Formats: sequence, C-alpha cells, structure tokens
Amino acid sequence: MKIVGLITEYNPFHNGHLYHIQEAKRITGADAAVVIMSGDYVQRGVPAIMPKRLRAEMALKCGASAVFELPVCYASGSAELFAMGAVSFLDRLGIVDCLCFGSECSDLNILESIARILVSEPPEYRSCLKEGLKQGLSYPAARQQALGLCLPSGEHASVLEDPNNILGVEYLKALKRLNSSIKPFTIQRKGAHYHDRTLSPEHYSSASAIRSLLAYSSSALRTERPGGTFEETTALSDILGELEGQVPSSCLELLKDCHRVLYPVYQNDFSLILKYKLLNKHPASLIRYADVSEELARRISIRLDNFFNYEQFCELLKTREITRTRINRALLHIMLGIKKESIEEYTKQGFHFYARLLGCRKDSEKLLARIAKESPLTLLARISDSSRLPLSAQRMLRNDILASNLYMSVVTDKYKTAYQNEYKQALIKV
Repeated sequence: MKIVGLITEYNPFHNGHLYHIQEAKRITGADAAVVIMSGDYVQRGVPAIMPKRLRAEMALKCGASAVFELPVCYASGSAELFAMGAVSFLDRLGIVDCLCFGSECSDLNILESIARILVSEPPEYRSCLKEGLKQGLSYPAARQQALGLCLPSGEHASVLEDPNNILGVEYLKALKRLNSSIKPFTIQRKGAHYHDRTLSPEHYSSASAIRSLLAYSSSALRTERPGGTFEETTALSDILGELEGQVPSSCLELLKDCHRVLYPVYQNDFSLILKYKLLNKHPASLIRYADVSEELARRISIRLDNFFNYEQFCELLKTREITRTRINRALLHIMLGIKKESIEEYTKQGFHFYARLLGCRKDSEKLLARIAKESPLTLLARISDSSRLPLSAQRMLRNDILASNLYMSVVTDKYKTAYQNEYKQALIKV
C-alpha cells in the first residue's frame, strides 16, 4: 500500500482542497492519503473559523483516509516551525512514501534549488543576506536578494513572494534536514490567489474569500468586520447559495447543519480571555512565550491600557519591524501558554511523541494497523490511551487539550450550545 501525506489547515475545506487530495493520489500513485491538519488554531496565529473535528469530517468525506492533529505549538508556529513539525510527523509515522503540496510555482526543481541554498547557506549567500539586513531590508527582502545572487536564474528568487511557495520550500528544507526517505511532489495551486477575498467564478475560491462570506452569515453574532465585497445579509440560504459550487456538496451540508452551532469563530471572540491573561502577566515574564521579543513585550505592557479587543490590540502593536502575523502568533502563544523552552524541549526529543487521530474512514483499518506496528509514535485514538506517555509528551498533550477546551468554551458561550470537553470527544468515522 502506497501512502501520500498531506499537510493542511482546511480553514475551511473547499474545492481546491478536494482537487489536492485527488491529484495527490493520482500523480503519486498512492492508495491512500494521510492528512496532518492544524487543530483549532492555524499558522497565521488565529483561531480556525470552525472546530477541528468539523474540518476533519469534511476531509474524510472528500477522500482523506485518516486525519491527524498537528500539535498546537507547531500549528501556530512560524512557517519554518510549522513545516518542520508537520514533515517530521509524517516522517515518524513510518508509512508515508511521498509528500504532495500545492504551490504557485509548481516547479519542484526551482523549489528544490532554493531549499538547498537555504539549508546549506553558502558563504556568498550569508554575506549578501548580512549586507541586506545591514541596509535596513526586512529579513524576507534580504533573503530574496541574497537568493537572487546565488541561483542560476536570479528571477527564481521571486517565487518566495507567494505563500504556498514559501511553505513548499520549508517542507523541502525539513525533508533535507531530517534526511527523510519521503519523496516530494508539488501541484499547481488551482484557482484564486491565496489572499483573494472574493469568490472565483471558476469555482476554485480561496479559503480567505469563503471565510469573508461566512462572516456575513451571522451579523447579529459577528465579532469581526469582514473585508470582502459581499452585500450585507443575514440569510443563511443566501450564503449557501453563494457557496454552492465553491465547496463539495457534502461540506455544504455540514456548513448548513453546524451554522451558529459550531461556527463561525473569530479572533475577537477570545478578547476577554487574552486580556485576562495579559493582566495576569508580569511584563518581564512575557518574553518566555514563543514569538515574543523584548521589544514586543515592552509594547504590550505600555499599550495594555488601550486594549479594546483582540484585533484592535494587534493593530496597535504592529510596527514596520513586527508584522501583524508575528503579533497574532505571539499573543496566541501567551493566551495558550506556549513557551519557548517547551518548544525547544520537544524539538530536541524528536518533535513528536504521539499521533493524535481525529478521524478515519471505516475502510482504513489496515492503514492504522501499519502505523501501530511500524511507527515509534503512540497512536492516540482516545486521550485515555495517553497514560503511558513520557512526561514531555504529557505536557504537550495537556497544552493541546487546554487549547481545544478553550476554543470549545468560546463556541459554547457564543452559540449557547452544549460544551464538548476534549476528553469526551469521539473519534470521527466516515
């Protein structure tokens, strides 16, 4: 049995993701697709628009064989940490033959050339990078300038202007650093650009556009101001009409059934939780948390009296040197208690200790049996299976459980639905 691994967020699942699953299996000749997916928080440092199990169910109904959760410390990390966390997981599963990712470039040779330079960092690259930073360029701009001098065709450095290319290069770097036997493949990202906020007439809209539309589906409960160009409406039928053809029909049914029950969820829904956390932290202690620099810790402390909501505070902290995404991640790590020392501890011990299974297809018994037999990771279908994990693994798992329980507490408060404790959640089977 040949297995392809997919690294995903599905925030939310749409036609482009369905195409990715189908095309990944086709070009690799794989019999099954194993997905490692961000949980309730995503790499931009914000909560997912809907809970992880709802997104996992969508993936399983659209052809994924099994969906595993990427621990939150990696799911909410930088592109490099996110990629290393996800790739190392697929590598340690012990059964994954290939990795297939989408990219704007779709030329694996170009992406491989960039990854080789970034891993080896030849003297001319380091020298040019240092000079660019000294001139006041941002790190991405200085890196692109340095790559332009080192690549045979300098214009190829511009591929790092696109988000999926950046992640693709990080996946390839991770494979090289792990000396992994997993073979990489890439496919052309289909349809709208990653950041497009309007629906595509070709039915391959971005997740950003779909999230913008869903924001108009609950105006009475909305906690963020969408940036799309859709007309104001509170009728779910109108929203679903817009989405018909943009998401698989099975996903559309789930969107209908779970609307104002489990989603939509936004960053501002966590405003009071974040403020409570910040009020309870001594300014000097903030730098213990991942992505929090001394300068950012100082700005947080100085401006805390001007905190009105989560999004507004992020904008208040933003500078030319500190991007909005970096601030998102830093504040999320403070809220969830993700410390730098914890991440260092986990990475030194091989990144992963367990494989947290969110759901699987009913015909995946052989796949799961292979993982249980061949992987050094403990296969966790239930949290009760974690009692024999080492202490570091139990700390990582407790942090994941806390993060999910916090998310579901927000859902419960917002939509007045029954609280679903992480310990009582059932495995999804499709």
